[in-house]
Amino acid sequence: MKQVTKGQWGGYDTYILHSSELEVTLLPRLGNSVISLWDRKEERQILRQPDESDQTFFMQKPYHFGIPLLVPPGRIRKGQFKFEGINYQFDQNTAGDNHIHGLHRTQAWCVSDIEEDEEGCAVTTEFRTVDDAHWMEQFPVPLKFEMTYRLEGARLRQTLKVTHLGEHRIPFGIGYHTWFMIDGEPERWKLSLPVESIYELNNELLPSGEVLPLGHLDSLNQGMNLQGTNFDTALRIGDQQPVEALLLRDDGYGLRYTADKNLFRHWVVYTKGMAEQFLCIEPYTWLPDAPNIPKDASFTGLLTLEPGQSLELYTTLEMIYPNQ
Repeated sequence: MKQVTKGQWGGYDTYILHSSELEVTLLPRLGNSVISLWDRKEERQILRQPDESDQTFFMQKPYHFGIPLLVPPGRIRKGQFKFEGINYQFDQNTAGDNHIHGLHRTQAWCVSDIEEDEEGCAVTTEFRTVDDAHWMEQFPVPLKFEMTYRLEGARLRQTLKVTHLGEHRIPFGIGYHTWFMIDGEPERWKLSLPVESIYELNNELLPSGEVLPLGHLDSLNQGMNLQGTNFDTALRIGDQQPVEALLLRDDGYGLRYTADKNLFRHWVVYTKGMAEQFLCIEPYTWLPDAPNIPKDASFTGLLTLEPGQSLELYTTLEMIYPNQ
């Protein structure tokens, strides 16, 4: 079962990674997202999956499904920022004439490699920003992205390599707006998330640059039941805390979601209203509006790429089964 097969979604090719436990469906030509993560053992969909009848909405807001890549993540005040003397203007595409969730949407990625071996299987895809005129209008920097999805048993590892092909230093940040299903049973699910504080947000959901005590959300460090929760919350990971989310059902089934501790400094947790069907657990390298926050990179997580520099960022999703 350690193989890659092809399928279709909305007239576009999909690539499906298979193991005994999971089937992972990628949609490279429409944003390169994982649009389905099927648990073969539980016969259960792990992610919020777009139906083909949702294609129009998916094209408008692809970050509402699956594991979409955000470059950069979150909001930017008025879509504007300045870095080392250069002004940037992103689309003003959300309330208050702000920008939300970056330049990466439904761009076409090309499959560059497929691997199948005794341990698992993998698909690698590529995208160059110079192939998207609208991206270059907003962020005129040539970047090459390479994404490798590797499935081994009940474990999916996602590695993004970004290479700066331009001529001057740039600010950089990514996130994943990952949508996990909780099946209309929030009372059965518990989220454990090691964090130390909450980022204060203003009425436009932009960070103020200050942090607040966790208060009742301190229970995230031990495990918080999702019944009655309503999250749209940015959380700071402590220097000595792992970048690890644990989402467990009351029968011991669940998942562990981890990211590179050296690069990912923040979580955003989102339920789209009261927790009912899904929970977004979103690892971010930079805090929303990072270039406009008067704090250093140790606070904002803003990364800097030098000309010619490559950077690799990984996340891992591993299923947990009762009596495992």
